[in-house]
Amino acid sequence: MTGQSDKTTDNSNTTASGATAAVPKRRDRNALVRKLKTRHISMIALGGCIGTGLFMTSGGTIAQAGPGGGLVAYAAMGVMIYFLMTSLGELATNMPVSGSFAVYSTKYVDPALGFAMGWDYWLNWAIAGATDISTAALLMQFWFPKSPGWVWSLTMLVIIFCLNAFVVSAFGETEFWLALIKVVTIIVFIVMGLLMICGIMFQPAVGLRNFTYKGGPFIGGLPAIMGVFLIAGYSFQGTEVVGVTAGESENPSQAVPKAINNVFWRIVLFYLLSIFVIAAIIPYTDPNLLGASDSNVAMSPFTIVFEKAGLAAAASVMNAVVLTSILSAVNTGAYASSRMLYGMAKDGYAPRFLGTTTKRGVPLAALITTLCIEALAFSSSIFGPKFYMWLVTATGLTGFISWIGIALSHLRFRLAFKRQGHDLSELKYHARLFPFGPVLAIAVCLIVICGQDIPAFASGDWGKLLMTYFSVILVAVLYFGYKFTHRTHIVKLDEMDVMPERPEQAHGQPTKQSR
Repeated sequence: MTGQSDKTTDNSNTTASGATAAVPKRRDRNALVRKLKTRHISMIALGGCIGTGLFMTSGGTIAQAGPGGGLVAYAAMGVMIYFLMTSLGELATNMPVSGSFAVYSTKYVDPALGFAMGWDYWLNWAIAGATDISTAALLMQFWFPKSPGWVWSLTMLVIIFCLNAFVVSAFGETEFWLALIKVVTIIVFIVMGLLMICGIMFQPAVGLRNFTYKGGPFIGGLPAIMGVFLIAGYSFQGTEVVGVTAGESENPSQAVPKAINNVFWRIVLFYLLSIFVIAAIIPYTDPNLLGASDSNVAMSPFTIVFEKAGLAAAASVMNAVVLTSILSAVNTGAYASSRMLYGMAKDGYAPRFLGTTTKRGVPLAALITTLCIEALAFSSSIFGPKFYMWLVTATGLTGFISWIGIALSHLRFRLAFKRQGHDLSELKYHARLFPFGPVLAIAVCLIVICGQDIPAFASGDWGKLLMTYFSVILVAVLYFGYKFTHRTHIVKLDEMDVMPERPEQAHGQPTKQSR
């Protein structure tokens, strides 16, 4: 019958009498299950913007570049992130798959780039997870100073495994509540801070005098702002996870655009207002701003502001909040990296057994492999801290490389889409101001990567440069190694398959769909 949807056609069979009988659609035994609700996707995207960097080290940006410099750096990076996320939104709604960046790079750029992007992103989260697990152990010693750190690290690994091993909705529900804790904390912080600035909760009124204190608001000029610009980029890493969740969303065409459209307001609310409050209440010369670290909760600018507002248990409260933030980061990392590994296995980029799932649609083999790597990376910090720190430093640029892959994939996708005669109205979601968005993202990420260690360039310290740019070298080796081995070519715009695909069709080498 003409006019029926594909969904109706797929779920019916014709009987001998010509009538149609509904037949339940069987799930691919090795396919993921779409159990993430729209509220899960929205809150995961919300929580992805909020990491320990905002709670712990944001004050350092003000100390280095002044209140004005910190705000400018975060605002500029925020603009780039907004456009990058709109690019990802267009790709993810057109083809919602968990392989995300690797799949898009394969289809729209070069299969060799998809191979390199997938392994790069997986390595990033595996090492980041080990780092966060170590930090969580240090934070637990705030309450239990005599306890061995490995006990808490092992406990967190077990918790993360349980949250991810049974059903994807358990991950989504956990992230919903962990993200909610972070959001509520920041809202309370901003409200209290503004009341202190206005003199309602603190006498005399703090006002804005710290913005012009000792030569403010800009300290150190453009070089200082650029230095903070690099730090700001790390703070925003994790926002792209919403692209991975599209592969298990119940309704990606509704959930992903909703999450993407709110990115701008999340950046303004959580980052710019928080930096503004910190800069107004704490002078940039305060040594505590530079003394903050991932495990020094007492020096967190959030703790300092709460204490000034009269919250006696500020350090304990912030320690608990930062712990939930770390748990959220490790949980998200385990989810994102296991789905990326699963997607690569389905595409032939990783061993086949990693592309299997349980009856509940969980890629258990990929999850266990990821957590084992995290455990090995963490244990290396016990037996060789120098090697562990080298791993952390060497993978520092992987997030920016992934962002370049997203922007480049979107740029070529849209160019092919227009060249093949399609109209933007055919897309469920389309990024505005194209090609400004992806071009800006590529340019900013290249600036960040090239300016990562200018002193090492100036001094010719090749050992330090090798450590800093190890992830760039790794991606280059993966790309050219795969390219020469499999003789891949850059996908031509006229031959690119830009039509929407069902998730179960999206993995593997791209094939033309009938039109």
